[in-house]
Amino acid sequence: MLRLEIAGEAVRLFAAQGVTGTTGEQIAQAVGISARTLWRHFPSKESCVLPLLAAGLEFAVERLGNWPAETSLLDYVTESCRGGELPAAAPAILDLIRMTSTDPALRAVWLQAHDDALPVLAELLAQRSGGSADELRIKVHAATVNGALRAAAEEFALRYADDPEASDDEIATCLLAALHAASEGLPY
Repeated sequence: MLRLEIAGEAVRLFAAQGVTGTTGEQIAQAVGISARTLWRHFPSKESCVLPLLAAGLEFAVERLGNWPAETSLLDYVTESCRGGELPAAAPAILDLIRMTSTDPALRAVWLQAHDDALPVLAELLAQRSGGSADELRIKVHAATVNGALRAAAEEFALRYADDPEASDDEIATCLLAALHAASEGLPY
């Protein structure tokens, strides 16, 4: 809970003052903790946002854990989108994802969140296929799904930057377009 509170305040301050204009001490003060406590939880001010980024990936992994064996990934995601099973597009998270495209340190944290999710996705796909998470094929499939999730989140955040009323339909459109592209394979 404290880590998410820190993440929320970090994003709020980054959006208001910029990443370089925000100090770790300001983040700690906004949460009501000491800077020393903040540094015990996070190695840098930019890493303070990792819990928010990881939460979206954890949601996706959790949903994929419920993927029925007799259903294709695209069909399952399509059904989930129609059933309103997507997380709400929190403005703070969308601001954060947009900032990852312009701030190298935040970009590194965003990519780290996806890198951390990769073995979890590989294990999930291995269990589903009866294979091993160490197999190259499984690793490639996990990287493909992971990349599609990342690309969809970035596309949605950038496309709807000025539309706080963007709906689940727009999130679903971005997600399904990314997964369709991934399922098509390489062009040649």
